[in-house]
Amino acid sequence: MKDTWPVAELDAVGRLRVVARSAPGAGYAEEHLRAPFDRVWALARDLERQLPRMITDIGDFTVTAAAGERLEARARSPLGLRTRFDVVLRPGWCLMQSRFVLGGMAAVPEGDGTRFAFFGALRLPGAGPVGRALEPLVAPLLAPLTAPMGARALRRFADQLDD
Repeated sequence: MKDTWPVAELDAVGRLRVVARSAPGAGYAEEHLRAPFDRVWALARDLERQLPRMITDIGDFTVTAAAGERLEARARSPLGLRTRFDVVLRPGWCLMQSRFVLGGMAAVPEGDGTRFAFFGALRLPGAGPVGRALEPLVAPLLAPLTAPMGARALRRFADQLDD
């Protein structure tokens, strides 16, 4: 009998892809960007500037507390709606969660550039088994809203690298 087990290692983009596919109705996009990882991630990790540029439903994003790689932030929509986000931010990885939204970004060096991914998903209000049970039923209704979101956000981000 062998004492070894198969190991599957995922880079940050692969992990984000798994998270996005496990979120009902997520909008996901990834692309190879012709810019070095350090330049891409320096831009991406500036959440207060980048998230309002990438996502038109965010009018303002403010980090309110930080403890290592864990951040707390407040987002305000152009209509004045507000929500609190828990954020994990480390080199090449950003995962954000509020009561109503789950999202993230990831980047890894690839060839002469960087593989960059973005996703966002709406969450149904209501914690517990009822909310989780309804998410797969509502996801097909959300998909037309969320599917193009990832590609639009990624394109807005990539356009900044071209400037």
